Amino acid sequence: MSPGPQPVTVTLTAQDRADLEAVTRKATSSQRDGFRARIILLAANGYNNTEIAVELSCTRKTVRKWRGRFADAGRAGLADASRPGRPPIYDDAVRAHITALACELPTTHELPLSRLSSTDIHMIAVCELDPCPSPSTIAAWLRQAAIKPWTTTSWKTPRDPEFAQKAAPVLDLYNGTWKDEQLTDRDVIICADEKTALTARSRQRQPPGPGRPVRVEHEYERNGACTYQAALFATTGEVHGHCVTRNTRANFERLVEEVMDHPICTSADRVFWVLDNGSAHHPNTFTWWLKKHYDNVEVLHLPTGASWLNQIELYFSIVTRKALTGSSFESIADLMRQMSGFEVLWNAVPEPFEWTYTTEQLNRRLENLPAVG
Repeated sequence: MSPGPQPVTVTLTAQDRADLEAVTRKATSSQRDGFRARIILLAANGYNNTEIAVELSCTRKTVRKWRGRFADAGRAGLADASRPGRPPIYDDAVRAHITALACELPTTHELPLSRLSSTDIHMIAVCELDPCPSPSTIAAWLRQAAIKPWTTTSWKTPRDPEFAQKAAPVLDLYNGTWKDEQLTDRDVIICADEKTALTARSRQRQPPGPGRPVRVEHEYERNGACTYQAALFATTGEVHGHCVTRNTRANFERLVEEVMDHPICTSADRVFWVLDNGSAHHPNTFTWWLKKHYDNVEVLHLPTGASWLNQIELYFSIVTRKALTGSSFESIADLMRQMSGFEVLWNAVPEPFEWTYTTEQLNRRLENLPAVG
């Protein structure tokens, strides 16, 4: 009786052995890679196919396969071979057509929609393609191309013809320079504005619990409204403000007088006021009033529609989230006490905002804005 075929001889270099042993020990190795590495290590230690099959609880055919592939191609032979799979149903032209549809507005196809979903794209494509990919295939293609026509974002086109010229000095100021010179410790930057139409809404509220957020009654009663006028010291983060029933220039001038009486301002060489173009501090009249009453004041009015460049808006956003959203006020007086109390809480440990947006970034953004059509 002639002996059966001899197993392929497996010889390992020191590096091969170290790499395969590392695969069997590594917790992040896949079970597949660890299994194949153990076959080769046992084969290199002199085990025959039957012994390896018993040791690893597999068939001799499996051992023979990976033993032979390692002998032919080394470590590369332990990887999965490419599989042809089913031939593609749709060619690149169909995929390109779907991508083009996804990058169009619904109005292009006279659809009464604001945005397109994968199902909507399929609805359009089924009239143009035969065969037509299914909605799930279209969704998979869009994921791979990182195209999401069902999402929206927005931009704000500058309407002020001197937008860049007005915004640049403010951004330079935030980044520590004024007219190409570094600011000193005796320069103060104040960002001021008003938050209008604060409504005293009264409604029922329930506290949170395990697995339950704060609950707020959807219906509410209106108990009046007020305006919060405030000024932020950009270098320290300290805020000074007051609530008023009318957003008038007289009330805003009173806020300015209170801020300018602050020791930081009285001892400053220059006090920079950053303001938008609101009626209570319009550049046509307010700049003249400030210059008349204070010798050390520089006034910077932002471009039209650029309140987002005013750092006080960051504070207003925090106030809205932490002191107003979901709150209940039985009267305007309650609302005013809440605003005043939050200001005291903020000023106990004030922190300046870390402003990083520069004039260069603004200029690049303005260059890349869509043309006004």
